[in-house]
Formats: sequence, structure tokens, C-alpha cells
Amino acid sequence: MNWDLLEPVLIIISIDIILGGDNAVVIALASRNLPKKQRNKAIFIGTGLAVICRILLTLIALYLLHIPFLRLVGGLLLLYIAIKLLLDEGESHNIKSGDSLFTAIRTIVFADIVMGFDNVLAIAGASHGNMTLVILGLLVSVPIIIWGSRIILTLMEKFSILVYIGAGILAFTAAEMMLEDPHVKELSYSIAPLLPAIPLLFVLFTVTIGYIYNRQAEAK
Repeated sequence: MNWDLLEPVLIIISIDIILGGDNAVVIALASRNLPKKQRNKAIFIGTGLAVICRILLTLIALYLLHIPFLRLVGGLLLLYIAIKLLLDEGESHNIKSGDSLFTAIRTIVFADIVMGFDNVLAIAGASHGNMTLVILGLLVSVPIIIWGSRIILTLMEKFSILVYIGAGILAFTAAEMMLEDPHVKELSYSIAPLLPAIPLLFVLFTVTIGYIYNRQAEAK
């Protein structure tokens, strides 16, 4: 496997893990009142259906990104998500625990669809239109999210640099998505030598804003 193929797969896996922590919490909350046997069923069935929905949504996103200037808009939205990831102090999700298998599965799938917009947008940009990479990334990252969610969340709370790294990956993906827009490509020929530096500038911009905001918040 060459680097051109490995790089987007690693980025997709990173995005899934970084943005999937909340989804893992939803899975735990939605199934916590079920008996152990039904809880495992709810987790497996709910997660399986959520992954299928995620793939279908990503397919739609990949199709929509062929519309003129939509990659540019998508990149700007993803940059906003990257910055918001650093500025958010954490949100509490009001997830009702299911008292039946069907209710828990429905909650898991619905919450994943609602909360998965940032994942879908980021993965669509990182995959460069290759659905095989999307599926491969999901197959690797979803088990990690499900079984390692608590560890991931604990590490991200303990080592804030991991959140900055995650936001940097999203900013890098946002820049690449915008530069791949056909209309942006036409306008960027005149600054072709500077193009490789633009994703790095996006990363620096995002991390700097987050760092300054968080330092000011700590000072207050």
C-alpha cells in the first residue's frame, strides 16, 4: 500500500475517532437501561445500522460535492467545525435511555445521523471521492470508537493537545477540499507555487485561534 492510498485512510480513521467520541457516549446512554444481553444486541444492531446510514450519507455528500463551488462551501463549513471543536467547552447530550431494544436502536441510529454531519463532511473531503477508502476507514475506526470510547474521551480530556491535533487534521482536510473545487483550481493557477502551504496555513490559523481563545478563557 503506497502513501497516496495510506494517507487518506489514516486521515479518515483519525477523523472518525476524534469526532466519534460523542456518538460512542450516545450508544452507552441509549442502551444503559437494557438487560446485558439486549444491551449488546442494541449496540451491535444500532451501530451496524448507523454505519450503513453513514456510508449512504457519505455517498450523497460525495455526489453533492461535484456541484460547482460546493467543495468550497463544504471546506469552509469543515473549517468552522474544526475551530468549534477547540472553542467548545463540551456539550451535554440529553439522550433518553431506551427501555426496549427497538427504542434503544432507534435512538442510536437517529442520534448518529443527527450528530454525524461533521463526520460525513470531513470524510467526504478526505476520501477524494474514493468510496473504498470511506468503507475501509469506517471498518477500522468504528470498533475502536465502540470499545475504546471511554479511553479516547479520557485521553482527550487529560491531554488537550490531542484535541488540537484533531482540529488540525480537520483544518488540513478543509483546505484540501476547497483547493479541489474545480472553480477554485482555475483561480489558483496564478499562485500554484504557494498551494502546498495553504493547508498548513489553515492548520496554523485554526490551532492559533483555539489556543488564544482557551488561554483567555482560563485567565478569566
